[in-house]
Amino acid sequence: MGKKRIIKKKGTSVNEGLRSRALSRLAKKKIDRGTLHIQATYNNTIVTLADKGGNALMASSSGCLGFKGAKKSTPFAAAKVGELVADKALQMGMKEVNVIIRGVGAGRESTMRAFTAKGISVTGIQDETPVPFNGPRAKKPRRV
Repeated sequence: MGKKRIIKKKGTSVNEGLRSRALSRLAKKKIDRGTLHIQATYNNTIVTLADKGGNALMASSSGCLGFKGAKKSTPFAAAKVGELVADKALQMGMKEVNVIIRGVGAGRESTMRAFTAKGISVTGIQDETPVPFNGPRAKKPRRV
């Protein structure tokens, strides 16, 4: 018959090639304060770092790190995104950030925890999750 081949698959970890490529691009600006925008949806976690003027400096997401499908929305993937953005922010000389969170996904808190674990202080946290005032139109009443 022939020898059976066994392919060992790694667990849910970050694709190291994508992570190193994201860290290789050095930022040209040196900024000490900024704003961290976290958008945590049910399908993905997107993190954007901006300066005080609101100009985006860098952005990353769970999908950028190689997570696919349902694994993109996990707190583990969100934490890895937070670590990556924190590493890039430290290279720029970032000292403190103001955090703005949008969305109700699983990566809301873990992204921020991983970001602060790298040594950048958080000055304030705002939750700007969009909430509908009136919502969609209600169904018409059932006629029997």
